[in-house]
This record gives sequence, structure tokens and C-alpha cells, in this order.
Amino acid sequence: MKSEVDVVHRAGNTVGGIFEVVAHNVVTGLGSHAQWDEKLDARLAQAVMSIQAVKGVEIGAGIAAATSYGSEVMDEIGYDSAAKQFTRPSNRAGGLEGGITNGQDVVVRGYLKPISTLRTPLGTVDMVTKEPVSAAYERSDVCVVPAGGVAGEAMVSIVLAQAVVEKFGGDSLGELRRNYDGYVRQLKEF
Repeated sequence: MKSEVDVVHRAGNTVGGIFEVVAHNVVTGLGSHAQWDEKLDARLAQAVMSIQAVKGVEIGAGIAAATSYGSEVMDEIGYDSAAKQFTRPSNRAGGLEGGITNGQDVVVRGYLKPISTLRTPLGTVDMVTKEPVSAAYERSDVCVVPAGGVAGEAMVSIVLAQAVVEKFGGDSLGELRRNYDGYVRQLKEF
């Protein structure tokens, strides 16, 4: 990545890219399947899409899945009787199914476009004269993917934290923790 950015910088250009955010140990059952605006994957996509320069969002293997067969993308379900828990050998769904977390890592990617401000200006039009001119150059980042990844982590964290508060509620962190612990016990006893 660094060498590509260096090459692009020397050429007076910019480059986009992809960042990935992975949330580990996310509890099963966050989100909803019932309402379009409560589906956790939709909320995550909106949050990541709100980041400057992001032009696409992917959850799990979403983009590759669009051109694959169902047998190639479905995460089969197994059961580990010793651990008393359901298992999956893959996580192509990115930890979300039907708008609800399934207990696997939540995997979200943001696709960023290259920054528009180039050291080698592109053509534009003067607003007053309506004549063609070269765009002004003040400064430009070459690649915002590292910064986009930091913003992506923050946005995914905010959405997941909101989902935890909605699911477990309470008037204090202690009450939320008690509700969460009870829920986790219930899942283990299922």
C-alpha cells in the first residue's frame, strides 16, 4: 500500500481503496428483521456510507456473493455438543443474517474513491465567465484509506453500541450488564 501511494504521489495523482472493520465477540441477536430501518446491516451500511469519500459498503462476502451460487456463499450450520453451541465453518455473511447478528465476527468494508483534488489539476469551468479553466490546487491527500479506516471503526462501534443499548437497556451500566449477562446465560442454556 505504501509503495502504491508513493507512486501515485510522484505522479501527482490520488488513489482510493478499501478499509475493513472487524468486530469480534459480538453477541447473537442484535438488530431486527422486522423493520427496514432497524436491520443492523442497513444501519451499519448507512453509518459507513456517511464517511467522506466512501462510495460503497460491503458486509461479509457481499460483493463476491452477488456473482456466486448459493452453495458457494451460504454459511452451513453445525453443532458442537461438547461446547453446547452452534457453529459455522465460514463467515461469508459477515456476522449478520436477516438484519441480526449471528454471533460471528461482524465484517464491514468501506470502498473509498480517490480524492478529487489533484496536484495535476483537472479541467473545470469558471463560475463567472463560464469558460474552461484548470482546477485550483491548494493541497491534497494522496490516499485517505488509513483515515477512512479509523472513521469506519468509530462508525461501526457507534452502531453496535446503540444496538447493545437497545437490546439490553437499563438506566445504568450495571443494569445493562445484568441484562446482558442474563441474556448470554439464556443463550448458553438453549
